[in-house]
Amino acid sequence: PFACELYAMIGSLFGVTSIWTMVFIALDRYNVIVKGLSARPMTTKLALFQIFCIYLHGLFWTLAPMLGWSRYVPEANMTACGTDYLTQTWHSRSYIVVYASFAYFTPLLVIIYAYYFIVKAVASHEKSMRDQAKKMNVSSLRSGDQNSTSAE
Repeated sequence: PFACELYAMIGSLFGVTSIWTMVFIALDRYNVIVKGLSARPMTTKLALFQIFCIYLHGLFWTLAPMLGWSRYVPEANMTACGTDYLTQTWHSRSYIVVYASFAYFTPLLVIIYAYYFIVKAVASHEKSMRDQAKKMNVSSLRSGDQNSTSAE
């Protein structure tokens, strides 16, 4: 039924767009933290373009079953609808494999890449701050950490 397909498509669309929004947030943080001042700054125009691309990407993948590449079907308990992942045909399986690759695994790898370098940059900065503090005979880099006593 059309309502089932629409329900599944909208759920899938918002799932894909949420994941890809997290990808672009990770890339923005990568840009700011790893590249620093040499990074191209985020503008409103660029942010709106990225949001447009995220939704276009999501629409592509979620409209495909409505247009014949796989399909949306009621799930086991018949209270929700989703992508048909049980049909054993190559036509149906190919959608699941390609969809999973571009809607889940690619974003996962991009986020892992970005945060790997973010953590590496933060650790490097922290190490250089500790080294600088040693040269200046500073015992702690934490603000207000005099004698490690509590104000309570």
